[in-house]
Amino acid sequence: MTELADDVIVLRREGLYCPAGDFHIDPWRPVANAVITHGHGDHARTGMGRYYTSHGSLPILRWRLGEQDYQTYDYGQAFSLGDAQVSLHSAGHVLGSAQVRVQVGDRVWVASGDYKRQADPTCAPFEVVPCDVFITEATFGLPVYRWPDARQVAAQIVDWRRACEQRGRPALLYCYALGKAQRVLAELARFDEPPVFLHGAIQAGVQVYRDAGIAMIATAPVAEQPRGADYAGRLVLAPPSAAGSTWTRRFQGAEHGFASGWMRLRGNRRRRNYDRGFVISDHADWPDLLDTIAQTGARRIIATHGNTDALIRVLNERGLQAEAFATDFGAEE
Repeated sequence: MTELADDVIVLRREGLYCPAGDFHIDPWRPVANAVITHGHGDHARTGMGRYYTSHGSLPILRWRLGEQDYQTYDYGQAFSLGDAQVSLHSAGHVLGSAQVRVQVGDRVWVASGDYKRQADPTCAPFEVVPCDVFITEATFGLPVYRWPDARQVAAQIVDWRRACEQRGRPALLYCYALGKAQRVLAELARFDEPPVFLHGAIQAGVQVYRDAGIAMIATAPVAEQPRGADYAGRLVLAPPSAAGSTWTRRFQGAEHGFASGWMRLRGNRRRRNYDRGFVISDHADWPDLLDTIAQTGARRIIATHGNTDALIRVLNERGLQAEAFATDFGAEE
């Protein structure tokens, strides 16, 4: 993209940078001042001098990054960094996730981080923030990506578990340890009763959410179960990295499922050799990307990480100035 002399946020080798405030947003290399949108590993890294983030993200960052120099703020609370006025606004992605509003003079830019528009009992809903320039994610920036209601997906997971119970098999569901697992557990609380067994990598994040007051179905760590425990008919949550590992051998005859927006394409499920795919995502789908961009009122759009080409083409056809930042984001889903 072409960098303009008065751009509020520019792309540097360390990440998105605000010259007026001398800070970076979700930098991928060490910097002095880092404004962090949320705790996923592609957005929050160790090695920064000071971290600026939302109150809701603090326990997640402590879990993921350990003790650091954190400065936390409520959603909508303005603070100054250099000549920039900054505030954080709910992104609806995971617990504590935030968009970053940056005002320099009369120019307002918003960096979305990752976001979604679907209702989610585990985090605050997305807030539309009017701006002149909107830096938006485009993880699922293709028209094929359209999400079903998450409650319907939770009901499908319960039906699958019950079918596995009739066949005497465990139901092993892979999902991301921060955000997705907790959302699935919260949605399941509406439909099912038996405790869900958790891989250790997921257990830690679930406890962070419980400590924050998020209601979820009852859970139990797999690590605390006796050797030779019978998991037939039980739902087990594990991170995708556990697939094919020795850890999974204890679940003899298990059926394997994956909860992700990528399951919208059947070919993805077949290639990964999953028995079932459940379409549930913590990112905006195609209609919500377009609606959100329109609602911000921004006339210039900068797309990051994902299917940016299709989104830019459609936005240009609609008379908007659209371009892309090449970033290191997007590893979580």
